[in-house]
Amino acid sequence: MEYIRVTNENIDKEHICCAISNNNDIQVSSKKAWLQEQFHEGLVFLKSKERGKCFIEYIPAENAWNPIVANGYMYINCLWVAGSFKGHGYSTDLLNACMEDSKMKGKKGLCILSSKKKKTFLADPKFLKHKGFDVCDEADNGIQLWSLPFDKNIPLPEFKICAKHPHINEMGYVLYYTSQCPFNAKYVPIIEKIAEEKGVQFKTVHLQSKEQARNAPTPVTTYALFYNGEYLTNEQLNDKKFLKLLETYSSV
Repeated sequence: MEYIRVTNENIDKEHICCAISNNNDIQVSSKKAWLQEQFHEGLVFLKSKERGKCFIEYIPAENAWNPIVANGYMYINCLWVAGSFKGHGYSTDLLNACMEDSKMKGKKGLCILSSKKKKTFLADPKFLKHKGFDVCDEADNGIQLWSLPFDKNIPLPEFKICAKHPHINEMGYVLYYTSQCPFNAKYVPIIEKIAEEKGVQFKTVHLQSKEQARNAPTPVTTYALFYNGEYLTNEQLNDKKFLKLLETYSSV
């Protein structure tokens, strides 16, 4: 497999694996705009040369859009290998490339979000364990911070207090999200419209800066939905999934 690093110099002509469409698609344009800002913060986006979901995205942890304390580490935003690319060792290729690059840059180790059991849009804990990662912190909602230090004698990453206890003092549905995930550009307005049509109390909080994201009341900032103050899910919801969720909580 050949891999390509997407940069400001080639982003206009390269596809981004998590949103395969033309550049005029709102999901693609939103993600590319976000990437272009983050490249200046040290973000690396490495993907397969072939079209498909096979890529890794990582950034120095000090610049990560998550409430973590992991000075000197590299934070992996996303490691995604799906479809026909699964089962060929490409996840290992991408992780090894990240590790080598991080060591060359003098980083202390890697860290990434996961959970005790596999959750949608989070790293597979079994894969992480196999690769030498261990849990270094856990929030009340079961979201875990995993790390792979390059030296056993260095401090481990941890969540900020605001993320350790995901809870808000607002009623109704409240969605925190960023533009890191391209699906949000398409589906957030859709579920906002559904909520309005059904008279459901619904509020969105679009985190638009690193500072906002690093002080959010949730470990996962790409998408975190709360209901009556309690954390519900990090899974991006389309119209059908949102309608199903409304049915579930209206019958409780």
